[in-house]
Amino acid sequence: MYEMKERVRYSEVNEKKEVDISQVIKYFQDCSIFHSEDIGYGIDVLEKKGKVWFLCAWNIEMERYPMFGEEIIIKTWAYDRNDLYAYRNFVMIDRNGDYIAKANSIWFLVDIKTERPVKILDEDVVMYGLEERLHMEYKPRKIKLLKQKEQRDSFSIVTSHIDSNGHVNNSQYVVFAQEYIPNDCFVKSIRVDYKKAAKLHDIVVPYVAYSEQRCVVELCNVDGTPYVVIEFIIERA
Repeated sequence: MYEMKERVRYSEVNEKKEVDISQVIKYFQDCSIFHSEDIGYGIDVLEKKGKVWFLCAWNIEMERYPMFGEEIIIKTWAYDRNDLYAYRNFVMIDRNGDYIAKANSIWFLVDIKTERPVKILDEDVVMYGLEERLHMEYKPRKIKLLKQKEQRDSFSIVTSHIDSNGHVNNSQYVVFAQEYIPNDCFVKSIRVDYKKAAKLHDIVVPYVAYSEQRCVVELCNVDGTPYVVIEFIIERA
């Protein structure tokens, strides 16, 4: 298990002085990256091996959102793997040890040159070990779409959206999608199903659908093929 202690910065909060769901994902992402770095299997080491970890899916449950200045602890650990996928849990807790968020994530290894998945070998994961799976609801990766969806204004991918892999960073899709959540709603949970990586200058066409407790956002290319599908479970304030 790996942990990272943080204090919520002013640059990380919204108008309510609390972090939003995309910032929670950024905390989790950073925690997993520093886990790899600190055990000697970080970004540079992977690049020399011609591999990179890609994220398949998020499933995150929120109890609340941390506030500006609050001290938080983020923890992560691997709990399972097979030849194609590796599974990792995350938690965010407050200084009293109470849960703020719980998460499950699914990852796969990609060959940098071919950009195709490769078999996960023991040498790729043995250094992480395996811990007990977190007690939470494990929802399926596939998100059921809502029929009545509305197309919103398209936009172009710019340099600030791109990470070291040359693709849109996984947290950035959630930044895009959360703009379609009604202002008076609390996001109780989120599922993210990553389909295809968007790159610099790609055009993103959003499709948004609502039900009583769901907001489903499809971020697609101009042909209608999704880059990602995101489900927010929302609760009116």
